[in-house]
Amino acid sequence: MGAELMSVNNLSSLSSQPVAEHRGESESPSRLAEFRRYLRVFLTFARNSLIRDMTFRADFIFHCISSVAWTAMNVGFYVLVFRFTSMIGQDTGWGRDEFFLFLATVWFINSLVQAFFMPNANEFSELIRTGGLDFALLKPIDTQFLISFRRIEWSAMSNFVVGLLIAGVSLHSMATRPESPVFPSLMSWILYPFFVGCGVAIMYSIMICLAATSVWLGRNQSLYDFWFYITNFSRYPMEIYDTPLGRPLLGLFTLVIPVLVVVNVPARILAKPLNPRADWEWLLAAWAVIATVLCVAFSRWLFRLSLKSYRSASS
Repeated sequence: MGAELMSVNNLSSLSSQPVAEHRGESESPSRLAEFRRYLRVFLTFARNSLIRDMTFRADFIFHCISSVAWTAMNVGFYVLVFRFTSMIGQDTGWGRDEFFLFLATVWFINSLVQAFFMPNANEFSELIRTGGLDFALLKPIDTQFLISFRRIEWSAMSNFVVGLLIAGVSLHSMATRPESPVFPSLMSWILYPFFVGCGVAIMYSIMICLAATSVWLGRNQSLYDFWFYITNFSRYPMEIYDTPLGRPLLGLFTLVIPVLVVVNVPARILAKPLNPRADWEWLLAAWAVIATVLCVAFSRWLFRLSLKSYRSASS
């Protein structure tokens, strides 16, 4: 709590310094100066969050252990599944190594979202209820940025480390297996983190939209529940929905709420389940970029709309 208060109290000085430096040259700071200003604020939040976590080290270690244990149970479950089958779906290309690389991508994206955005989105309704949002609106910085990054849950990054380990093992196994070895190209290594970033942006957009509804609902306790439902759909290759009953879900969660592109696109780029690639995979990648832009723009619009509807706790 002390670290968070220090972060908020120092925010005004951190935000106004670059403006004062450039006031003689221009009425508004340059884009580079603006980026540096926000980066300094973000690094301050990150440092204060780490100080807070290290103040309660036993709790931090327990959270890391529980997260890794949950991941280990998932890995064990899928190891058992692949004792009875060699592929997820007939002729889909999602063998054991490819699927575990898919799971590693799931943990990359989820750990980033849960570390940087989930704690803040979950507390947004509390800020509205207690009037804390009033103080956030008065700060000389973008309110959405402040709400999104003011607290970082570093223990959630333990699953990111586990994901790196599993991805490394999967890639090594794919490259050294005697039949149909897979060697990702340089372009694949470049595109993979880009589309992981797109996936994080889509998940963040959905989360900030859910949080913004707290302005109208008063309290949004269903955030975690709905998040769990959404992420469940994104944790599996989209081929499993290619059935008469599953195709409506496939269309809904690809075109309307595009969570199926979040993991499927980056995982396909690196794992190459279909070799040679199908033409529709490139269309899916293009749609992932378009969906990212649309989701970020819509979430920004909805968040601003919610702030216009907000009434101060003192009013």
